[in-house]
Amino acid sequence: MKNFSQAKTERSHKQKSRRSQTRKQTRARKPGLFYKRGRGERSRSQSFNAPEIWHAPTEADHFTFVEYPAGENYVHPVTKEEVLTRIRELPSEFLADLDVIQFSRMTRKRSLFPCYGMQWGNTVYLYPIESTLEEIYSRAPLPQQRIETEMYGGRWERYGSEWVLSWTEETIRDFYLNNILIHEIGHINDHRNTREEDRERYANWFAVEYGYRASRGRLQA
Repeated sequence: MKNFSQAKTERSHKQKSRRSQTRKQTRARKPGLFYKRGRGERSRSQSFNAPEIWHAPTEADHFTFVEYPAGENYVHPVTKEEVLTRIRELPSEFLADLDVIQFSRMTRKRSLFPCYGMQWGNTVYLYPIESTLEEIYSRAPLPQQRIETEMYGGRWERYGSEWVLSWTEETIRDFYLNNILIHEIGHINDHRNTREEDRERYANWFAVEYGYRASRGRLQA
């Protein structure tokens, strides 16, 4: 019978082997490791250059969903039903200009410019994440990036020259529903700022106020 120390050592070796295999798979499907995965605001910035579908604004008094498969080795961390439930908890005035929520597919080109979510016009785009729930970075995360992801349970570990951001199904769902989704809706509701830095600052505030704080208050109630 194995003692506790031996079992712990074997588990450690298995975990290291799995992470090593994950890194190899990631390199195989990506020409290069990315530095920062975040958000893209197509209407204001060209930093996100992968093609996306444009949905023209409508006069409808409700929003619709457009869903595409996540793509090979990727998953959508939230469902349509979960997004709908979360959105209904927002004040109704914040949904007046929201027309479409799209679950986008991960493509080869889009994987070169990885993004959790994006706002373009009156549409919110939500992007898939690796099915392993592990993201690999070639450089150390920026302080704000690390703070933001750890607020929602993301866990950073360093392996040589690479950094791995690990999620669980629960923490990545929390991150998307109470940060990414709310952040992009914040952009739609920003009718005052025009500078990208100011718009990002407003959306960050919106996500904290109506996403992070609101969800924590609901969980504690």
